[in-house]
Amino acid sequence: MTSEQLTGAAGVAPGTPAIQLVDVAKSYGSFKALQGVSMTVERGSRMVICGPSGSGKSTLIRCINRLEIHDAGAITVNGAELTDQIVRIDRIRRDVGMVFQHFNLFPHLTVLQNCTLAQRWVRRRSHREASDIAMALLERVRIPEKASSYPAELSGGQQQRVAIARALCMNPSIMLFDEPTSALDPEMVKEVLDTMVRLAEDGMTMICVTHEMGFARQVASQVAFMEGGKVIESNTPERLFSTPAHERTKRFLSNLLH
Repeated sequence: MTSEQLTGAAGVAPGTPAIQLVDVAKSYGSFKALQGVSMTVERGSRMVICGPSGSGKSTLIRCINRLEIHDAGAITVNGAELTDQIVRIDRIRRDVGMVFQHFNLFPHLTVLQNCTLAQRWVRRRSHREASDIAMALLERVRIPEKASSYPAELSGGQQQRVAIARALCMNPSIMLFDEPTSALDPEMVKEVLDTMVRLAEDGMTMICVTHEMGFARQVASQVAFMEGGKVIESNTPERLFSTPAHERTKRFLSNLLH
């Protein structure tokens, strides 16, 4: 995978942020899931978002690739504002890969077939090209020997690594992770986090919703703490963990880290 694929999409002007949110709001009836969230994620950076359940973390990243439709404000991905235009949405989704809490693999397809399906239909790659790319990425996530296996034959950690490889097969410039280890048994968490660490070391732009603060300390460029649909505080991991500015952040981290 080239440095361009890892750090930015083709045709994007140098200096353009990977993601920019300005006063983004989202409600479900009377419940305000997001309240005026503003955030900038530079190309090649790693943003970790933490916070209590219901704070808006998952809603925020789901809005970035239009799995949820924001009610107000602006979301820009690689210089293109996310609007209702289908062409614009499709373009942005080509740049953004997403890995969910639950692996969402097709149970009736092998690992290799899971990794080639979208390549062939969306990227219009030949069966040979798609398979070659898939195998290279299965090697990268250290699970090539499972190419002919079905998801039910894999552990949770293995399935999540396949899900990461499948997303990478589409050559995204940005990866979104929505609590990718929360559905895993503790002994399986490390293998998934190690895969994500290697992506970060390669320069992939990432936004990760997680409670894994060890991962945040190791790879994050910035950590944002959310509560009540708002970003309460955002800083480098060193500063946020050692000297949080807000009392609510202090209490959350105290409960999480002790």
